[in-house]
Amino acid sequence: CGKRNEQGTFCGLTMLRCLCPPSAGLELSVNNHAADFTLTTELGPPISLSCLVHNSSQAEELLWYRGDGQVGLKDGNKVNISNICISPVNESDNGVTFTCRLARDKSVQVSVILDVQFPPRLSGEETLYVEEDKDVTLTCNSKSNPQAQTTWYKDNHSLTLQQNHHELYQTSEVFRLSIRKVQKSDNGTYTCEVQSPLGNGTRDFHLIVEDKKPVFPKEAVIAAVVVVTITILFGIVAQKDKIFKVW
Repeated sequence: CGKRNEQGTFCGLTMLRCLCPPSAGLELSVNNHAADFTLTTELGPPISLSCLVHNSSQAEELLWYRGDGQVGLKDGNKVNISNICISPVNESDNGVTFTCRLARDKSVQVSVILDVQFPPRLSGEETLYVEEDKDVTLTCNSKSNPQAQTTWYKDNHSLTLQQNHHELYQTSEVFRLSIRKVQKSDNGTYTCEVQSPLGNGTRDFHLIVEDKKPVFPKEAVIAAVVVVTITILFGIVAQKDKIFKVW
């Protein structure tokens, strides 16, 4: 707000009574909340946020922000009351902060954090071939809110974890089972099941352990190549001698 004195000039360093109304005592509310709050919702249905100015005797312009970015508002939806609609609500809206601010004093604001809840999405199957004594990792990628928990099964039975053979890794979106130096006994179907209060999901991994491929010593291979090369050279020389004798 521009600070002007009663004569209409801008307030300088001298103490003059300004006509600009102070923002002290002025309040905002969003959906009847005068303080920051969290709004729990679900995927799909739209939600509306309504910002209202309180304790003001003049027209006050309002601004909306999604995170750090300002939301574009149409004329007629900016003064004293302003509404925005999020439609449809999707996973990317989870954890996002929407803030309504007073245009002339951005310290006057109310924020709402969206808590978008959705079940895990996990399905399908995968076949993996791995050579005996090699390592293999089975990975499930699943996002949900609230965060899901995971259980691993082998051939429809809870997997018994063996020290130094199985290793589990889990984040909010990644569930991983690593098997070190697989053996024939590791053959089977592994199932990753994620569970949340809103639903479950599963994915199957068919692990096939193949015979270990024979490994030839490098020195023996080099020696064999040398012998073959020398034999070929001797054969070529002998053939040349035979040709010269004929002539």
